[in-house]
Amino acid sequence: MPPFLRLKDRYAIILILCMVYVAICLITRLALLAYETDGTLYNIGSLARIFSVGLLYDLAAFSWVLLPFIVNALIWPNTVIGRRGHKWLAGLMLCALLGGLIFQFLAEFLFWNEFSSRFNFIAIDYLVYTREVVGNIWQSYPAELLLSLVGGVTVVAILIIAPIFLRVASFEAPPFRTRGVISLGFVVLPLVFFLGLGETPHRNMPNPVERELASNGLYSLFRAFRNNSLDYAQFYATLRDREIADILSDEAIEAGLTPVVFKPGATRERDVLPDSPPLRKNIVLISVESLGSDYVEAFGGRPGLTPNLSRIAEESLTFHKLYATGLRTVRGLEALTLSVPPTPGRAVPIRTENRGLQSLGSVLKQQGYDPLYLYGGYSFFDNMKDFFSGNGYEVLDRTDIDSDRIHHETIWGVADEDLFDMALEQLDQRSGTGRPFFAHIMTTSNHRPYTYPEGRIDIPSHTGRDGAVKYTDWAIGKFMQEAAEKPWFRDTLFVIVADHTSHGRGRTDLPPENYLIPLIIHAPGFIEPARVDSVASLIDVAPTVLGLLNIPYRSKFFGQDILREGQFHQRAFMANYLTVGYMENGLVVELAPQQRIRVIRASDGTVVPNDDPTARHYINEAISHYQTAAKYIELNAHAAD
Repeated sequence: MPPFLRLKDRYAIILILCMVYVAICLITRLALLAYETDGTLYNIGSLARIFSVGLLYDLAAFSWVLLPFIVNALIWPNTVIGRRGHKWLAGLMLCALLGGLIFQFLAEFLFWNEFSSRFNFIAIDYLVYTREVVGNIWQSYPAELLLSLVGGVTVVAILIIAPIFLRVASFEAPPFRTRGVISLGFVVLPLVFFLGLGETPHRNMPNPVERELASNGLYSLFRAFRNNSLDYAQFYATLRDREIADILSDEAIEAGLTPVVFKPGATRERDVLPDSPPLRKNIVLISVESLGSDYVEAFGGRPGLTPNLSRIAEESLTFHKLYATGLRTVRGLEALTLSVPPTPGRAVPIRTENRGLQSLGSVLKQQGYDPLYLYGGYSFFDNMKDFFSGNGYEVLDRTDIDSDRIHHETIWGVADEDLFDMALEQLDQRSGTGRPFFAHIMTTSNHRPYTYPEGRIDIPSHTGRDGAVKYTDWAIGKFMQEAAEKPWFRDTLFVIVADHTSHGRGRTDLPPENYLIPLIIHAPGFIEPARVDSVASLIDVAPTVLGLLNIPYRSKFFGQDILREGQFHQRAFMANYLTVGYMENGLVVELAPQQRIRVIRASDGTVVPNDDPTARHYINEAISHYQTAAKYIELNAHAAD
């Protein structure tokens, strides 16, 4: 008989619960390790780190899971009725725990398949938008089968564990005072883990894959919730305002910019004054869901998937070293719209204070444009409607498309061809007003479950990302072909850019190759085809578009015109959530909580000492940009309240 069964004390259930919890966490970790198929992990050092650190985080999470059982053990007296009450309530909680843990195993596996990560801030955001998330899972996976498996495995686990557990749960209880002392100890334990564990074990692990595998899903979810809104000045490396002013002024001189004016709180503004009069051309900005350069043949990607984009690129200005700022659409929308670096925590559109900021739409509105944001889904998702309408745009979404005109839709929105049909109708209407229009169109079809109308391309629907990429390319090609027949076509600047790539974690926290996206600017008869190889970031798209049209404005943007100042000071911003980065001349500066700073070489991920003179220069530039951006967002959001 196992030793704990010889302990005539109800608290012996803790041993059973701990064994069950740790065992399921171990199985989860082994499954994710096997699914990862990364041979570099299969060595004694890596495995020892993954499982030892993993056990530490499992125990930390278990200390929280245990609390209801501790409270239950405290409240029931040591009487016949009390022992029975403790036994059956503890049994019900065991059943709930087993079901929750097995469901968590499934959820973690699906999340890992999508994001190559344990639960993080994305999971927190998705808890808000359960309709889209549940719908996406239901459309993308055999949900009924998976839930049946979860139910079946839960029943089997209960049948195996419950008899032993219930027997132990019916044991004698110590006196109330003793139970109180024991309970106090177990209540303090989560606080000890919370205050004492932190991220130190993670930080000592050499690569992101190990860190994610060593994580615990529940602990990571709690960590993401706690860090969903981070005060940059409190958690990240900072400089004095005067130092920042000097650094950014020197940077402006290096790039040939007009003087930068710093205002209280280290925000900045500058005047953009083109040499030529403004051109009142329409602008159509298409931000394409999850399209990395590795999928676009014209940008060195997979052959055969994007014939239309490749054809358009041949007649366009193409940018081959443009980097996304993040790994989610909301980050892409933030960068394209506000031209700000990806500050830590949640992207600006999702924040409650997200209005009254300078945007590409607000600048164009001041120039007499009609700014539109067109989305094929419901714009309450990711707070899009509130964000865009609060920053100068008119928002049109799924509710503005008649159901009888929809060929196909998923939980994320209508098929891209239906979105573009709506866009053409809207642009036809706006072109008759005498005012130029600016339309930002956000596609959705290149997203799991990867379904689209049959018969459009030679890849069947619901067979994977390749088909979704090719369908989106087909829809863009159809849109451009039909737009070419419109009277407003020759007076329109078309911008086609991805919001982010389909890649997540890599060899470092911020592997640049996982952020490389295509940018095409198409305006036959106005812009000569050319290839641009300047390193730039998604925040530079808005200033570049405004620069092409010679539009003067008082800029609060952090981006730069890639074709002008961007030629002299090439750099890119990128982030994965807690780590924000700045890349210049082949070095990537990583800024992380607790004022941690690391500089790595973009080519191979090797670390460069922070006291290296070149590294220190780029560290100061990175801090200056991110600290100023965080302050700018904070001040302007408060001013808008």
